[in-house]
Amino acid sequence: MSNTTPIGLFDSGIGGTSIWAAINDLLPHENTIYLADSKNAPYGQRSKEEIIALSCKNTEYLLNQNAKLIVVACNTATTNAITELRTLYDVPFIGIEPAIKPAATHTKTQIIGVLATKGTINSQLFNAAVAKYKNVKIIEQIGFGLVQLIENGDLHSPEMTELLQTYLAPMIKANIDYLVLGCTHYPYLIPQIRKIIPEHVKIIDSGEAVARQTSSILTVNNALNSDPTKGAALFYTNASKKVLSEILNDYEATISEKEF
Repeated sequence: MSNTTPIGLFDSGIGGTSIWAAINDLLPHENTIYLADSKNAPYGQRSKEEIIALSCKNTEYLLNQNAKLIVVACNTATTNAITELRTLYDVPFIGIEPAIKPAATHTKTQIIGVLATKGTINSQLFNAAVAKYKNVKIIEQIGFGLVQLIENGDLHSPEMTELLQTYLAPMIKANIDYLVLGCTHYPYLIPQIRKIIPEHVKIIDSGEAVARQTSSILTVNNALNSDPTKGAALFYTNASKKVLSEILNDYEATISEKEF
C-alpha cells in the first residue's frame, strides 16, 4: 500500500459524494478517485447478484487505478456485496451501513426512523443490525423514487417534497426522535427534510464515521499521504456530468464522463 496512491470510492451515482466530502475534509492531502455509476442507478432496485457484479466491476476499475483502499460509498452495495468483495480482492474495504447504533443508543422516545433503499432494508446485514435493538421501535421506510430525482437534479422539485412528506409523516406521527439516513444520496435532502420534521428530531448519516474509519485504516497500514500539498480529486461518471458538477461546485475536482 503506497502513501501517494489514491483512495478509491464508488457509488450507484452521485450520492457517495457526501461520503467523499467528509473524507476530503478530514484527509485533504489524500488523492481520490470516485466512480459515479449513474448509468446503473439505483442499485436499491436491483437483485443481490446484479449488485455484486456491479460492485466487482467498479472495484476492478479502481484497482487498475492503483487504489490503496476502497470505500464502498453506497449503503446498498455495502449491505449486499461487501462480504464478497473482501473475499475476492486483497485491498482494505470500508463499507457504509445505516447508523442505527447511535440512534438506537441515544433515543429518548425509544422510537427511531430509517429512510433507506429497498436493497438496504431487505438485506441480511441491515436486518441483523436492526435485530440487536429489540427494545427500540424502528420504523423503516423505503425511499422509492428519491435517488432517481436526486440523480436528475430535482432536489427541490414539488415531486420530491411530496414524496418526503409521504415517507416522513408516519415517523412523525409515531414520535421518532432520530432519523437515520440509510442511503448516501439522502444527505443532500437534509434541507428539505428539516422543513418537514419537528426541530427536536436529530438526523444521522454515516459520512463523518466513515471518514474517521478511513483515516484509522490508513494510519494502521502506515499509508497516509505525507505530501503536504492538496490531494487530487478525480471523478468519473458513466452518465451526464451536469448534476455531479453542480454538487461538487465548491470543490477543486476534475470531472469526466467515461464508460466503465
